[in-house]
Amino acid sequence: MGKEYEIPKVAKACVLTAPGKFEIRDDVEVKMPGKGEVLCKIRAVAICGSDPEIIRGDLAGTWPPAYPFVAGHEWAGEVVAVGEGVNDFHVGDRVAGEAHKGCGYCDNCKKGRYTICLNYGDTSTGHEHYGFIVNGAYGQYQKYSIKSVTHMPDNVSFAEAAMCDTTGVALHGLELAGVTVGGTVAVVGPGPIGLSAMLIAKAMGAAKVIVIGRGGRLVAAKRFGADFCVDFTKEDPVQAVRALTNGLGVDEAYECSGAKGTFNQCVRMVRKGGRIALIGVATDDVMEEIPFKYVTHNEIAIFGSRANPNVSYKVLQMMSSGQLNVKNLITHRFKLDDFSEALDTFVNRRDNAIKVVILPNGEE
Repeated sequence: MGKEYEIPKVAKACVLTAPGKFEIRDDVEVKMPGKGEVLCKIRAVAICGSDPEIIRGDLAGTWPPAYPFVAGHEWAGEVVAVGEGVNDFHVGDRVAGEAHKGCGYCDNCKKGRYTICLNYGDTSTGHEHYGFIVNGAYGQYQKYSIKSVTHMPDNVSFAEAAMCDTTGVALHGLELAGVTVGGTVAVVGPGPIGLSAMLIAKAMGAAKVIVIGRGGRLVAAKRFGADFCVDFTKEDPVQAVRALTNGLGVDEAYECSGAKGTFNQCVRMVRKGGRIALIGVATDDVMEEIPFKYVTHNEIAIFGSRANPNVSYKVLQMMSSGQLNVKNLITHRFKLDDFSEALDTFVNRRDNAIKVVILPNGEE
């Protein structure tokens, strides 16, 4: 069936103990998988933009619901034990994880829209949100529902597969809004998700990609293949995009920053009949004024996009085929013991950090 693993009773994890406080412990219980679950040895886990606010305790009481808590949700690893009724996963399988597991039976889950499960937050229904509401991947071992893991291609590394979440978030937004083959798209915000959106739009047939941003990440966008880069600190993004498209506007705009004012900019930079995907997550205080009549008269379609449902297999296959190269997005790797330094590197973008990966069980 596969390898044999000696599973410890306790293992190492980064444990949040209170808002803004965490410690690396080596006495965290390794819980065996239940029905429909697998226990995974976490080989790589990437820091997500939402993790710092969870660690700071900005959303304490909801994310996480209580302390102590283990965060982290962008991970890949190997199956070391399987629970009752698991047939499609075996010990030794290499898998990439997802954060969301819907209840499975609400109207949205039945339609495959499990990231907007109608029973979100009620674990008694079977809903789980790993690293947000139930324990996640900043540790050596964690158990997951088989609904939240996907087999990895052999030629994709664990660190690359940990990018499955970031790239999947981008792909979901692009699938909702569409990518015009031979068309022009704008990506606002060249963070990890924006850079992923740029790469995937190219792979899906966009002829030209315009990236709007600033600093080192805009430089990275150019290096990774952006056709045009617009520095919003130096010129008006809408005017620049219009100029680059002969006044027509782009076919699609993907908002990947969540910053104030960018939604309005996206509306004004798409062509008549254009489409917008809101992929970046704004904070609760960001309210946008939108030119209502302009949206109506120009039939502009706007899609809210949440997380990465039903796309993990797709992005993993794109990585495997070479259509999606995420190696360059992974700029830093750290041991679990060095979590503080890793977090600081990510939050403060030290050394032009883009994606920071933790290796809880050492290098591959």
